[in-house]
Formats: sequence, structure tokens, C-alpha cells
Amino acid sequence: MSSIKNLTLIDDDEVFIYLTRKTLNKTNLVDHIRVFENGLEALNFIKNNLDNQDELPEVIFLDLSMPIMDGWQFLQEFSKLKLDPKKTITIYICSSSISPDDVARAKSNSEVSDFIFKPITAEKLYDIVDRL
Repeated sequence: MSSIKNLTLIDDDEVFIYLTRKTLNKTNLVDHIRVFENGLEALNFIKNNLDNQDELPEVIFLDLSMPIMDGWQFLQEFSKLKLDPKKTITIYICSSSISPDDVARAKSNSEVSDFIFKPITAEKLYDIVDRL
């Protein structure tokens, strides 16, 4: 089975981060996990590494509700970045929101691959890796 070289968690919920790290480590599907507590930190990291493809994530788990820059703002700014066409970054919204509007908005965004309800399970991780 393949794995994810770099995965980025963009979330300010310490419990979610802890549980997701634990699940990721248990599955051995991810080589490196990077965590940012808001979208601006993550966006700045990506901007600073546009010329260093190996540092960029293959997969982003993005929360919607965060301080400084929320998930929607992150997606808006991310879509403006000039990524190398050979580099694919797959974004999953990870939220505890059960708002049908959030789900519909996420699914209508071309940058978003899927909407995942928290918590992330090992089964969901296997499914994500299979689809990459």
C-alpha cells in the first residue's frame, strides 16, 4: 500500500490534532505530519516553499472554524497560488459542522476533494490513500 509523504493539519483544536496524529501514526500511512493552528500560518509556509516541492504537503486536512484565517479564507487565498503543475495538493475539509450549507459549499469548491466529519478514522485514512 502506498503512503502519504507529507500531510498538513490546519486546525486549532488540540484534541482533534492529538487524536488525528495518534490515528495517523497507528496506520503508518503518513511519513511526516505538519500542524498549523490557522490558515495564515499554513498559507505562509506553502508560499515560502513553492520552490521546494518536497516540503509541500500532498494532503491537507483543513478545519473551517479557526482564528486569524479560517478554512474558507485559506481556500480563497490558496486558489491564487501558482503551484507547479506537477505538484498536486489534495485538500479535505475536516469539520464537526453538520451544516448542510458548509458541506455544499465545500463540495462546490474545486480545491476541495471531500468533506470529512470529525473525528478522522483509520478506515477513512485508508480510503484517502487508496484514492491518491
